[in-house]
Amino acid sequence: MNVTYEDVVKGTIDLLVQAETRLPDDTVSALTDANRCETNPIAKTQIATILENIKLASMRKIPICQDTGILVFFVEIGRECVPDFDIRDAIRDGVKKATEIIPLRPNAVHPISREPSGNVGDGLPDIVLDITEGDRIRITVMPKGAGSENVSRLAMLNPAQVSDIKRFVIETVLDAGGKPCPPVIVGVGIGGSFDKAARLAKKAILREIPDMDDYEREILEDINSLGIGTMGLGGDITALA
Repeated sequence: MNVTYEDVVKGTIDLLVQAETRLPDDTVSALTDANRCETNPIAKTQIATILENIKLASMRKIPICQDTGILVFFVEIGRECVPDFDIRDAIRDGVKKATEIIPLRPNAVHPISREPSGNVGDGLPDIVLDITEGDRIRITVMPKGAGSENVSRLAMLNPAQVSDIKRFVIETVLDAGGKPCPPVIVGVGIGGSFDKAARLAKKAILREIPDMDDYEREILEDINSLGIGTMGLGGDITALA
């Protein structure tokens, strides 16, 4: 498949418009279920407001949240697809243009002058490349808001029991409280080096809800028993997955 620089730029812009103005169907369904199951009236009102905000953002093609996030791209390049350009440059170009078109908040700025850089800079956006079979390029974007990013944690458990992992996840959610604007989707990465574990945790957030095994469901139940609730104001639902 012949992919041009312009194809990737346009594809990046289109992806960002969709990611910033619409939530995936599984997430909307999970929020709808949460609203139905929630018994706390304050939390129920909060979830209903979130759902209305999602609807309006989609209708008006405006960002769902004022924090449009630090952008993370997962790029799969088929072995039979050999672009004659640096795909990272095309993605960065698309991000710059999307920042003006959508528009996106300039979350990436120069560390000294504080001048906005169009959400690009050293190490930003975060672009992860992977070689796969086939002749196509698949790009997935995740806008990662500061509320959730700033409460992310890493632990080196030497050695670790399964119960230690569970305890660490629960304590992390408890310490975060309302900062990540719950209800959240908790991503957990286990194994590998510390950077590998963090990458796995980010990719876990992309899994479809409710794609969970029994142990993950057990952790989810324990998280929701904390009573943190929507926006940290108390309630039955702290996490969707």
